Amino acid sequence: MLAQSALAALVHTADDVNKPWNGHDTVVLIVAAIGIAIVVVLIVWLKLHAFLALTIGALFVGVASGIDLAKVSASYQTGVGGVLGYVGVLIALGAMLGKLLADSGGADRVVETLLRGKPATLPWKMALIAAIIGIPLFFEIGLVLLIPVVMLAVRRAKTKAMLLGIPALAGLSVLHGFVPPHPGPLAAIGVLKADVGTTLALGLLVAIPCVVIAGPLFARVAARWVPVEASGAALAVTSGSSGSRSAQGGGRSSETRGGGSSTVSLAETDDETGKAQDPDATRTPSFGLTLFTILLPVALMLIRSASDIWMDPKFWLYLPLQFLGDPVVALLLAVLVAMVTFGTTVGFNAATLTKKIGQSLIPIVGVVFIVGAGGGFKQVLVDGGAGTAIAKIAVALNISVIVLGWIVAVLIRLATGSATVATVTAAGIVVPLAGGIPPVQLSLLVLAIGAGSLIFSHVNDAGFWLVKEYFGLTVGQTIKTWSVMETIISVVGFVCVLGLSFLFGGV
Repeated sequence: MLAQSALAALVHTADDVNKPWNGHDTVVLIVAAIGIAIVVVLIVWLKLHAFLALTIGALFVGVASGIDLAKVSASYQTGVGGVLGYVGVLIALGAMLGKLLADSGGADRVVETLLRGKPATLPWKMALIAAIIGIPLFFEIGLVLLIPVVMLAVRRAKTKAMLLGIPALAGLSVLHGFVPPHPGPLAAIGVLKADVGTTLALGLLVAIPCVVIAGPLFARVAARWVPVEASGAALAVTSGSSGSRSAQGGGRSSETRGGGSSTVSLAETDDETGKAQDPDATRTPSFGLTLFTILLPVALMLIRSASDIWMDPKFWLYLPLQFLGDPVVALLLAVLVAMVTFGTTVGFNAATLTKKIGQSLIPIVGVVFIVGAGGGFKQVLVDGGAGTAIAKIAVALNISVIVLGWIVAVLIRLATGSATVATVTAAGIVVPLAGGIPPVQLSLLVLAIGAGSLIFSHVNDAGFWLVKEYFGLTVGQTIKTWSVMETIISVVGFVCVLGLSFLFGGV
């Protein structure tokens, strides 16, 4: 739906880009920079709550950009509603699933498997799992599903949160930017008339070095820069009730150092290993049942994506699969299943389940409103004309269409904070220059735009606040980790695209 709304505005944006530069374009760029600076100052220096800071910054940008005073608030509200109408529901359902997963002991079962073997392999396992899950899932959905597992693994391995968090974030983000059926790549494919299969194959090829470099490798650096342990809203969601373990970890890992033979096995940990975090649970779900419940929404959405690509819309099974694979429906079904597999099956009664569902929503209230305010800030930047002004500058540069596509996406992403808006708008801007280029180069152009749309997520991106709150980071720590990681993905992805383009006779 987000991609469709962005596409609806594409024709108008493209027409505006072809108009000559004017004084308003200069003003909105200055206003955008000041607005971002206001948000940072209010949060970092004045310690104002992020929701209020983003709201104040958004209203300033709207007024100073020349939006009709009667429409400034409406623009902000539209942005908030657009984000919360989708992301807010997903966060709530994901929190419910995460709470039941943790309290039943199901997350511990997953962590037991992850912690077997050498500790050095943990970041790689996290990146692999995130990349697999990230193929059919939107970033936000994958994040709310993976975070409980990440936090439990951090606590049980007694390691730094960024060492495992960054690989998981990288795996999800890379797939979101490069691989259909995610909305950005699919929208760009539609605008540029690229081949889905070719783009998918090349996207997976580009994704591998991006995940490796921005994930497990950068995680080592990020963990030294920001040596935090398990904390934030994600820890609050995964923490049990009165019978839960402390945030410092529930078990003692057994390690043998020297010669690369270090291992960690939960089979050697204390009596709490594999047990539910809630004393009301009389047993814990098996690993197979846990995996089935976690992967149920993944499977449903993957089937839906496959039907989009390979099934005739007139086939009788197409619409039912579209409904069942809708992210909200798929996650809702997963929560209902979890109420059995992580609920009644382990010994929770109806009253206990109702209480846990309610408890799961408390820690994420602040997250939801901050993410919504980030969406409002982004919307006034778009409505004020910052994206159009940046696109005009980029078009004036007489360079390769692949390089131009990346630059346009980078500039729009920095100004608006939306990867999907950056992808769709950049594709619309460069489409007149893409006529006649070979199909492989057309797919690489889609990937170059996708790479540009991921660069340096900051305060105008809802994802920035989602990561900050879930991991319990400060604004500075989020920039050092998440923002730098996103920039690495963008640059590495662009370099890979240029290399493939040269290999296939382009650039």
